Amino acid sequence: MSNRADRAEAALKRIPYAGFLGMALAGDADGRRFVLPFKQSLIGNVWIPALHGGAIGAFLEIAARACLASEAELGSRLPAPIGVTVEYLRPARAVDTYADATIKRLGRRIANVHVEAWQEEPGTPVTLLQGRFLLTPG
Repeated sequence: MSNRADRAEAALKRIPYAGFLGMALAGDADGRRFVLPFKQSLIGNVWIPALHGGAIGAFLEIAARACLASEAELGSRLPAPIGVTVEYLRPARAVDTYADATIKRLGRRIANVHVEAWQEEPGTPVTLLQGRFLLTPG
C-alpha cells in the first residue's frame, strides 16, 4: 500500500461509523476508491430491497473525508464537513457499493470533493456527493 492508501486506511479506522458500516479501501493505491460491503442491516426498503439512504450518504461523506486525509497532511485532525449535497439517482440495491472520490480543489483551509457511488457498473452511479470540507492541520 502506498502512503496515500495508508493515510486513507488510518482515517477510516478513526471514524467509528466507518467500522460499523464495514467500509474499506477497494484495492486502490491512491486511497480514492472505497467499498461498502452489503449487509442485511443496511437495508432501508425491504420491498425493493434497497440500501438505506442515510447509510449511503454517510458512506460517501466518510469516503470524501478519508480521501482528503490521504492527500493532505492533516495530522490528527480529519476534515470537517462544511456543506454536503447528496443526489440519490436510483435505488442502491442489496449488493456491494463502491465509491470513487475526486478532489476538485484543495486549498489551504477549504477543499471541494466529488464522490460517485456505483454498484456493478462504474459508469452508472447510484448516488453522488458534492462536499466542501474544512481542513484544520493538527
